[in-house]
Amino acid sequence: MVRANGAVSLRELARVVQTSEVTVRRDVRALEAEGLLDRRHGGAVLPGGFTRESGFPQKSHLATAEKTAIADLAAGLVEEGEAIVVGAGTTTQELARRLARVPGLTVVTNSLLVAQALAHANRVEVVMTGGTLRGSNYALVGSGAEQSLQGLRVSKAFLSGSGLTAERGLSTSNMLSASVDRALVQAAAEVVVLADHTKLGTDTMFQTVPTDLITRLVTDEPPGHDDRAATELQALADQGVQIAVAGASGSPGGDQGPARQQRRDVPLPGPRRGQVPGTGLRSATVLGTEQPTAPDRPRVADLRRR
Repeated sequence: MVRANGAVSLRELARVVQTSEVTVRRDVRALEAEGLLDRRHGGAVLPGGFTRESGFPQKSHLATAEKTAIADLAAGLVEEGEAIVVGAGTTTQELARRLARVPGLTVVTNSLLVAQALAHANRVEVVMTGGTLRGSNYALVGSGAEQSLQGLRVSKAFLSGSGLTAERGLSTSNMLSASVDRALVQAAAEVVVLADHTKLGTDTMFQTVPTDLITRLVTDEPPGHDDRAATELQALADQGVQIAVAGASGSPGGDQGPARQQRRDVPLPGPRRGQVPGTGLRSATVLGTEQPTAPDRPRVADLRRR
């Protein structure tokens, strides 16, 4: 299955072979020891280390329910009449399908999949970057894409990636994609990262967004046995990232909406780089200007479902 798809989730493996995820996890560990595949949180991929990146067909089969729940929750962060940027990725594609219902929205994107999801939304204006098409993820990259983003200013950037750690932030396996994502970040007052629990604790070659520039992480509830993902969430919260955790009750069809999702914010627990001393406010640099953000709220330490 990994050779055919490039990646596979433990949940899907367990369903296909009709056994428990615990058994599948043990077997995947044995296959990794033989060098046949690489384990990832919640799944497995073909060997390749930091530089390997799965294409869109492979990524679209991983953590589909989790991506649906994340997209439902993230859509609630977008208000009528806003201007935002949305990066490339399967999770951001799910988000775009929900943004089609937000009136007066302007979406700037380098993703053909995001643009396609919004193509028939009468009340949403879609602005595409220039650039060279990267076929593996249907994204526009290169100097043309980056130059078209110069001078742009929007309220929020919604980005995904290949991995997320508290130490390095968001990262990806492709240099051109990373460079465009950094340009998208420079255009936004707030950066929202969409990453399911399988990406937590995974580090890839090219950093796109350092942790101190991530405003909010929207993710799903890590499995009870995944201590590493829970530890990474706590470490991200300790560095000032606001964390919203969505339940994975939605189906891959994605029409149930945010009402069925469980949302729990883990607010900023302490000062971050750039905080104005003595004010409790954090300054955000947007195209050369300094703007104070909202005061920090008390820390919620327990990241797990009570």
